[in-house]
Amino acid sequence: YILPHRHLDPNKDETFVILRGAFGLVLFDDAAEVIEANDIAAGAGPLGLVRNASVVFEGDRIVSVAGAGQIADRRIDADGACVIPGFVDSHTHLVFAGDRGDEFAARMAGRPYEADGIRVSVAATRGATEAELLALAGGRRAEARRAGITTVEIKSGYGLDAHHEARCLRVARSFTGDTTFLGAHVVPAEFEGRTDDYVHHVCTDMLSAALPYARWIDAFCEVGAFDEHQSRAVLAAGRAAGLGLRLHANQLGHGPGVQLAVEMGCASADHCTYLSDDDIAALAGSDTVATFLPATDFSTRQPYPDARRVIDAGATVALATNCNPGSSYTTSMSFCIALAVRDMRMTPEEALSAATVGGASALRRGDVGRIAPGCRADLVVLEAPSYTHFVYRPGVPLIRSVIEAGSLT
Repeated sequence: YILPHRHLDPNKDETFVILRGAFGLVLFDDAAEVIEANDIAAGAGPLGLVRNASVVFEGDRIVSVAGAGQIADRRIDADGACVIPGFVDSHTHLVFAGDRGDEFAARMAGRPYEADGIRVSVAATRGATEAELLALAGGRRAEARRAGITTVEIKSGYGLDAHHEARCLRVARSFTGDTTFLGAHVVPAEFEGRTDDYVHHVCTDMLSAALPYARWIDAFCEVGAFDEHQSRAVLAAGRAAGLGLRLHANQLGHGPGVQLAVEMGCASADHCTYLSDDDIAALAGSDTVATFLPATDFSTRQPYPDARRVIDAGATVALATNCNPGSSYTTSMSFCIALAVRDMRMTPEEALSAATVGGASALRRGDVGRIAPGCRADLVVLEAPSYTHFVYRPGVPLIRSVIEAGSLT
């Protein structure tokens, strides 16, 4: 075990987290805070902070949240740590090959971000074997798990033909059930100048090939990628095939993406960097989650979304890493939380909620992102007395240990 073992002191006022998983009944003892991330409870704050409590796991599921003093087969001292739900990363692109570090360096020297760099990753991904893609994506998934991410969505989008998109989704399916077909990422070189023809290809042959491996469909609704009409056609085809809907919206400027996402009933509108008052009102009046990707804005030197306006309007928000080779090559949700608080005017409580239960909402998942009966047994133990240390001590590795589906990873 990662954490030191000691016997329970019955005379000490403590918080307990009990786990029944692959290692038997295990007790995390002496935690400073246990964050449920439930709905706001009277007197508990927006996250549901629980002290002097026990959380019992049976297999990979939480059975109950009860008073302290339960009996355990094994006891592990949390040593004054904070225990939070596993992060839910609802927007990633983990399946790709190649490197775009030179592009990043050029951008830092003043070149603006453009979506054309995606084609570089497409060429590298098409040239890799499926075994190579599986190993590369597996390494990134393991890195994300060490960073506290226990639930992840993975998009395709670096294949851009029927064979390679299906292959990327098949690889992604090895790591998550939340796979997203993003054939409408950009127009590949072989369809240059024939965007409508490519959209037809996405909606027919590519969709048929992707369907066995995908839960969701997505499109990049942006100048330089796909317009409102083309994005609507992609989403409509995916919905007719039984897929859930997501949308890249309003990343590079004001546009129709957010309104389209709400109109089509998308689970999430992602990026939301540029929002009008009408966009915010539409999000607030719907169940479409506004998913912010602040590491992207950091990497591309774009403005950060004004999350404060969105939250105050009553919309549901999520934070995600957008891990990808061009505009956000990070698996650190801790970093995204720090950016959200520092530059998007979110409170630490709001940012942590957005990275857990908010991400779960963006995936239409009620079984992750919270410490509650019936939820999957996903916990992150911090090397800190409070989750505020994500912002208080930015850049410091604060994840001590991760429990995913009841097992210590």
